Amino acid sequence: MSNPTPASSSAPSHTTLSHERPALRAQLLAQRSAWLATPAAHAASAALGQHLRELLRQLAPQCLGIYWPLDGEFNPAPHLLNLAAMLESEAETEADEEDDEFDDDGQAEPLQFALPYAYKSPRRMDYRRWDGPLDGPAPALLDECGIPSSKGGLLVPDVVLVPCVGFTREGYRLGYGGGYYDRWLAAHPGVTSIGLAWSLGEASFAVEPHDQALTLVLTEREVISP
Repeated sequence: MSNPTPASSSAPSHTTLSHERPALRAQLLAQRSAWLATPAAHAASAALGQHLRELLRQLAPQCLGIYWPLDGEFNPAPHLLNLAAMLESEAETEADEEDDEFDDDGQAEPLQFALPYAYKSPRRMDYRRWDGPLDGPAPALLDECGIPSSKGGLLVPDVVLVPCVGFTREGYRLGYGGGYYDRWLAAHPGVTSIGLAWSLGEASFAVEPHDQALTLVLTEREVISP
């Protein structure tokens, strides 16, 4: 996968201390909201989607943890519509050559999707199987944080997509402050985590003990491998 040429950083020149995170989050959300109203945002979504598809074709996950986007977050769903069929086709082609990718009935295992479900007390998160349409309306079921989720069985994805309000070039993520993804990633250290962010979210902030570095961060401009 070819990485686009990194653009000049828009990160602040100082390190934002932990107690300043709420102000930084508010600033980044305001910048994101204004930027999304510009023509550049549409092209950025297509570029980020292309990076994501290329990466997932390389990773070939068995179970992919996705998310239902909040306002302003990158929506991966339109870029995943044909991914399952593409991965199945490629797996079957490899199986013809290697004869080790088939299950008992001679078919490649299909890609499974899962949605996170967050609990408020105690704060924790798990993933639930999602068999609904990626291009359909939001699921009717909401988790305890009010985010669309699924009532399917519990799963542990081998690759998860993680929305970012902000990020650092070292792979640390600024979210909404709940710590749900950090807790889940800490409990599942072998999972590949892919942060999805807009390039204007690049920032600088102090890393806290609970922060979990992402495996990769994708923006519309580049693929960042800490």
